[in-house]
Amino acid sequence: MKNKLTNRIGMKKQNNNGSNMTIIEYDNCQNIIVEFDNNYKTKTTFFDFMRGKVRNVYEKTFYNIGYIGEGKYNLTYNRQLTPSGEVWHSMLTRCYNNKFLNKNTTYKDCIMCEEWHNFQNFAKWHEENYYQIENEKMDLDKDILIKGNKIYSPETCIFVPHIINMLFTDSKNKENNLPKGVRIIKRPKPYNTRYNGIHLGCFNTLVEAFEAYKTFKEEHIKEIANKFKDQIPEKLYNALYNYKVEITD
Repeated sequence: MKNKLTNRIGMKKQNNNGSNMTIIEYDNCQNIIVEFDNNYKTKTTFFDFMRGKVRNVYEKTFYNIGYIGEGKYNLTYNRQLTPSGEVWHSMLTRCYNNKFLNKNTTYKDCIMCEEWHNFQNFAKWHEENYYQIENEKMDLDKDILIKGNKIYSPETCIFVPHIINMLFTDSKNKENNLPKGVRIIKRPKPYNTRYNGIHLGCFNTLVEAFEAYKTFKEEHIKEIANKFKDQIPEKLYNALYNYKVEITD
């Protein structure tokens, strides 16, 4: 039996993702150590080794970008994504899922910083930065702190109440490429301005119509910021209070 066990040390095989692994320790069929080419070692069973069911946590199995990494944070629990796992996976989808990007073009050219390719790094940041507000869904936002930002990173991202995040989902009108909130109507004043269903007036010029929208929306953002002032991070409050609506938004 001893010779048989000794012979199994050094056995090589590929796991189901194509990574090379080698048995470096063999106690019994229920207790072996395998090593991958990247020097990652893990405990498993000989049965799983032979079936290729040994995970290399450094394999980029999420859109060829993300990997689980070594650490205390679990991507799943009871076959469900953990809260940090769900946010991480959604972030990867928004950046690298072509089917999603074809339907949601506002995320075109978005990327994740290399640090967050490793789930362990993101999960640690999530643990340190996530907060909850009663009765509010919390969203991970990348472009309130830095307007127009396309990179998900510790420096650019912050958790925000969904009601705040929705303030910044506006885009330009597809029709006539007009700024958000402005519509063309019949003369004598051809430009009509609305914000969230509220009529703000009719104007002779596009600039006047947009300025009415800009003024109203910036004041509305300040009102929401003040409502949540004592519940959100100071840097988020400051970003909201100083936010400027541009005609090119």
